[in-house]
Amino acid sequence: MNVGMRVRGGLLATLIMFAMPVAVALAAMLVPSAAVAQTSSIVVEGNRRVDVETVRSYFRPGPGGRLGQGQIDDGLKALIETGLFQDVRINQAGGRLVVTVVENPVIGRIAFEGNKKIKDEQISTEIQSKPRGTLSRPMVQSDALRIAEIYRRSGRYDVRVVPEIIEQPNNRVDLIFTVTEGSKTGVKSIEFVGNVAYSSYRLKDVIKTRESNLLSFLGGADVYDPDRVEADRDLIRRYYLKNGYADVQVVAALTEYDPEKKGFLVTFKIEEGQQYRIAQVNFASSIGTLDGNVLRSFSRVRVGSLYNAEALEKSVEEMQIEASRRGYAFAIVRPRGERNFEAHTVSITFAIDEGPRTYIERINVRGNTRTRDYVIRREFDLSEGDAYNRALVDRAERRLKNLDFFKSVKITSEPGSSSDRVILVVDLEEKSTGDFSVSGGYSTTDGALAEVSISERNFLGRGLYAKASVTYGQYARGYSLSFVEPYLLDYRVALGLDLFQREQLANSYISYGTSTIGFSPRLGFSLREDLSLQVRYSIYEQKISLPDYLRNCNNNQFLADGVTPNPSYNPSPAFMANGNPASGSNTSALGCYFDGEASLPVRKELQNGKTLTSSIGYSLNYNTLDNNKNPTDGLLVDFKQDFAGVGGDVSYLKTAIDLKYYTPLVADIVGLIHGQAGILNKIGNSDLRMLDHFQMGSNLVRGFAPNGIGPRDINPYGTSDSLGGSKYWGISAELQMPFWFLPKEVGLKGSVYADAGGLYDYQGPTSWAFTNEVNAPGCVKGTTIPLPAGSCTGLVYDNGNVVRSSVGVGLIWASPFGPLRIDYAVPLTKGAYDRVQQFKFGGGTSF
Repeated sequence: MNVGMRVRGGLLATLIMFAMPVAVALAAMLVPSAAVAQTSSIVVEGNRRVDVETVRSYFRPGPGGRLGQGQIDDGLKALIETGLFQDVRINQAGGRLVVTVVENPVIGRIAFEGNKKIKDEQISTEIQSKPRGTLSRPMVQSDALRIAEIYRRSGRYDVRVVPEIIEQPNNRVDLIFTVTEGSKTGVKSIEFVGNVAYSSYRLKDVIKTRESNLLSFLGGADVYDPDRVEADRDLIRRYYLKNGYADVQVVAALTEYDPEKKGFLVTFKIEEGQQYRIAQVNFASSIGTLDGNVLRSFSRVRVGSLYNAEALEKSVEEMQIEASRRGYAFAIVRPRGERNFEAHTVSITFAIDEGPRTYIERINVRGNTRTRDYVIRREFDLSEGDAYNRALVDRAERRLKNLDFFKSVKITSEPGSSSDRVILVVDLEEKSTGDFSVSGGYSTTDGALAEVSISERNFLGRGLYAKASVTYGQYARGYSLSFVEPYLLDYRVALGLDLFQREQLANSYISYGTSTIGFSPRLGFSLREDLSLQVRYSIYEQKISLPDYLRNCNNNQFLADGVTPNPSYNPSPAFMANGNPASGSNTSALGCYFDGEASLPVRKELQNGKTLTSSIGYSLNYNTLDNNKNPTDGLLVDFKQDFAGVGGDVSYLKTAIDLKYYTPLVADIVGLIHGQAGILNKIGNSDLRMLDHFQMGSNLVRGFAPNGIGPRDINPYGTSDSLGGSKYWGISAELQMPFWFLPKEVGLKGSVYADAGGLYDYQGPTSWAFTNEVNAPGCVKGTTIPLPAGSCTGLVYDNGNVVRSSVGVGLIWASPFGPLRIDYAVPLTKGAYDRVQQFKFGGGTSF
């Protein structure tokens, strides 16, 4: 019994011993202890700039006005997250909460060292640390990474950024970012995997990224940019979709840095799929009062043609806009395609449905610091309160991108104040729109040439275009001023104004010089995306000048002694052809024709002095080229007419057409058919001037000199000036092919071609009625001037209608210095007096 009592007593003592701590802990949880203080009992130590009450405000009391452990922990975390303090410690003693802080220093200045490629101002706008702000070490590390990212975006992946903090008195510091820029990291190779239909050479034309080469320093397309590579994936996909490959996928764009080459290797993986043609085009409308077939004429998709996603998108856009015009503002056109995998065809059905009734509540424009709001808003065909139309929104985005005022344009929609309202947000990033260029070049026609120009595409932020240029060359000089208002009176009509002056000096191709000064206003209309119309008025004054060696005659046949012939004797062509019976002499020994004289039309124009031409005209331009700079597919047609006679001294109707058709053939070879034609018609009784005629040479048939073909003065003692013609035609067939053994980025390709054409029917002056001269005009028997029979007119010229033809080869270089072309052509057929020039070179640059 006593033993049992002792055992039970021991167990009880043990239970009491273990239960006491548990009870104490439970009491601490249920009853506020000495560690829990009220807000008024918070003591702040170590603060200098931060107010005591600011620190206390982070500790919010719980129920009953007391601070629990949870509120203390939350306050501690909040103080640390402010970034104002290096360290925060909390102690609890005697019912008080002691908060000890160590404040972060203040940044006195921020400096950048070693940065040569990127300016301080650009880096300063990108980092978060600011002068007079609080130093945060995590933020400094983040800024260093941000600076490195800026350099990587500019192609320098070897960049290193080291931040340094220099302590100063009064708890202030200087923050120094030391940058080691490293060399530019380029793209060393671009490869394509899975492409069968199109060669890698062709696909390199589609993308924007370029491989590095010796001339890469003149551009930046070879610099590795991940955003550009990603955009290239979409360009490749769209190229295939445009050419019938509806199932194409650009699976990946793999990039790998090669330490040995110190550059990136980019590989695009492509799954082409099959090429499809259009089997059927159908229309289905769920709107009872709208027959889908009324939209058929707006379809750019044709049965039998290759599937073209771009044409499909434009068709949807135009159909949706037309439905809106017909009163169906909420109609939505959705194309559906049904593939026949065996026949490789696709049937397209345009489904027209009634969309949700959504209206535009507001259009917000963001990011335009320089461009005026109205310049952006006028590109929209809708405004606040209109029915929301996605096709019109997409068109506005495309127009804004085409302005070339912005680096990026993105239009998104946000919910409005109600379910049927939407807010359009236009996010823009502006870019520089001004250009200053110094250009130089050389051509076999104009010789050495230099130009200085300054232009602004977004003048005063109002969307205006302005340009001033000065040209000075070996044979050509002048200046021009241009101004364009793209939206005249808020209509989509472009008003252009041009003021120009040009002086063409005599050279080996023409014996005379011309000086022209004029003014030309014009109006431009965009009828469709591929069709434009321009209406213009031109007024200019023109005069001819002769070099001294062609002005060495005057009307005094003899010198003062009356016997010695005057070497400066300057009779009319008719007088010289007839001789001077009154003096019993002829002109063959007077130094006029024998040292070369300008032709009758030239001398007549010289006597007339200045001539004023006033004309109205228009141009129609049809353009479906895939690339305006380096076309491989499409049609370009330019038709123009000018009527002179709206005042002025001359009258005529001049018509010309120029057609170029490009088509891809095989193995990256591009075929080109180029056709030209023109006609000059006389109006009324006004005579045509020689200067109004068409002058042709290598611009019509290669292998001939400038002004080298067509009617020509054949006086054996004259300068054999080209007279020009009132009619011309020309046709050219050309094959352009790359040099496959050279890198694509060199931009060099060759061509072989055959040209044929003709210039004929001179209708200018052929005689000159003189006064105050003996026997003018007329023929006198016995003249010793060896001119062909029928020279009584004073002008002997060749006006034969001869077909000129040639074959040749060319070298085309899309160089960083500008487009350059060298041609060597051999004439096959030519006129008796044509001038041959087998070699031709032309080109220029801006730097």
